[in-house]
Amino acid sequence: MTMAEGVLLVGASGLAREVLAAGITGVIGFLDDDPQLHGEDVGGVPVLGPVAEAATRTGQVLVCVGPSGARRDVVRRLDDLGMDSGRYATFVARSARVGVTSDIGAGSILLDGVVVTADVRVGWHVVVMPNSVITHDDVVADYATLTSGVALAGGVQVGEAAYLGMNAAVRQGVSIGAGATVGMGAVVLSDIPAEETWAGVPARRVGERS
Repeated sequence: MTMAEGVLLVGASGLAREVLAAGITGVIGFLDDDPQLHGEDVGGVPVLGPVAEAATRTGQVLVCVGPSGARRDVVRRLDDLGMDSGRYATFVARSARVGVTSDIGAGSILLDGVVVTADVRVGWHVVVMPNSVITHDDVVADYATLTSGVALAGGVQVGEAAYLGMNAAVRQGVSIGAGATVGMGAVVLSDIPAEETWAGVPARRVGERS
């Protein structure tokens, strides 16, 4: 997947700097709601103004907000401002590998070393951090976040805005509910209900998402 020229990065965040480091091209600048950043450079890229300007400026838009729920909130704000959803860019790092039978939704970000194999469906505005592996027949819903080193076996379902911590591993055929959180290094062997937090080896419920 290639990037068209003229991309606005929404959120002058660590994730945005990782996207820059992974080789995105054609970046116009950042948009961020922190007024102290306006007029400054982040990673050599100027911060042009607040997030709302994405709806009126020209160019593609890539939302680089790390937390799943916050990323969804930003997209909904831009929808309410009338921004055309066709303007969302998709970024797949050059070192990432995506199988020819897999689909990556608009607004999604796949960083270095990510592997997506066969017949995978990745939704809109999903973030997949370095060296994660998504295998055959997995479905990753909109706004989900897979942090570094996550491994999904075949046929896994990851719900909307779910968050999987670093080096979590998920058994084949397991479903992770919308808004659920999986802790770092967890080994998930059974379904996780929506909005619950699980951690450990094997993973067990430790609370609910606030």
